[in-house]
Amino acid sequence: MVVFILENVRPSLRGELSRWLLEIKAGVFTGKISALVRDELWHLIGQKLGKGSAVMIYPTNTEQGFNAKMLGNPSRRLIDIEGMLLVKTQ
Repeated sequence: MVVFILENVRPSLRGELSRWLLEIKAGVFTGKISALVRDELWHLIGQKLGKGSAVMIYPTNTEQGFNAKMLGNPSRRLIDIEGMLLVKTQ
């Protein structure tokens, strides 16, 4: 399962993501997609992000069981400390 969280993006980008994923709340998308589709959607988000921000959370073989990536200027930052993701508020 993958989760995308988008802030301050164009409605057209949200519409494109809704073709592949379920928008469970405004700007929050989730679903089960392949790694190839996930990476292509992340690339699309990067191209059309504009001044917004995006977070992608996806499963992987780590101690926490997931990894996360961020684009843009989110209100929080992810910090990797010895393989553990922590959240830093600014």
